[in-house]
Amino acid sequence: LRVQNKKLYLATFAAVLGPFSFGFALGYSSPVIAELRKMNDPKLRLDSNQASWFGSVVTLGAAAGGILGGYLVDKVGRKLSLMLCSVPYVFGYIVIISAQNVWMLYFGRMLTGLASGITSLVVPVYISEISHPKVRGMLGSCVQLMVVTGILGAYIAGITLKWRWLAVLCSLPSFIMLLFMSFMPETPRFLLNQNKRSEAIASLCFLRGPHVDHEGECRQIEASAQEEGLNLSEFKNPSIYRPLLIGMALMFFQQVTGINAVMFYAETIFEDAGFK
Repeated sequence: LRVQNKKLYLATFAAVLGPFSFGFALGYSSPVIAELRKMNDPKLRLDSNQASWFGSVVTLGAAAGGILGGYLVDKVGRKLSLMLCSVPYVFGYIVIISAQNVWMLYFGRMLTGLASGITSLVVPVYISEISHPKVRGMLGSCVQLMVVTGILGAYIAGITLKWRWLAVLCSLPSFIMLLFMSFMPETPRFLLNQNKRSEAIASLCFLRGPHVDHEGECRQIEASAQEEGLNLSEFKNPSIYRPLLIGMALMFFQQVTGINAVMFYAETIFEDAGFK
């Protein structure tokens, strides 16, 4: 029996447009702040304090998005969560494009941050649950790859595009994601958790092709879910505390290095340092 990966790759491509949009949201502020600080319109011109908020307010939205994403991913499903997160992406950029004052810029950035928080949680779950073991690691790595590609894309596009047109460009991947995801299946695991076995088999048929033991994979998914549910008891074992704390410390120190500030204000940093 041979697994067919073409539609799996298509579903993965549709999903990773979310991290690509996330990268655009992270990279958008760097070229735009430099332009908005020189605006002739006083209602849109940013001073140093406002520029700081314009760059960083996206993280406030992302924090809220992470919490909301954790609720949505189990309540409405992985697919619908991805489709829903494209709405604040698109609407956020519409607000930025039509901005008449600084507060509209802040609001638009916060909406794109909200979508980014949902994206960063839901996309890895979706890709992990639609992938089979042989390609799961490879496809999972596409998430971070697309984030940094989006950041780079925003920097490069910002060289030639004005800030409103850059916002138009940044809104496109999320719109395409909404369109593509409407044709993609829900993950088999979520469907099985909802006792929708026939729909889970149909999802596997789409993702793997017809020449695979779909029933057998359903049983494997159910067994895996049951084992993971029992694994919560392992938190009573003191031996896991050390690796858990190390992992949390790595995530914490990665953030406090200030890398996000560098991404948000890269162009301003170089300009203030005398580089062009």
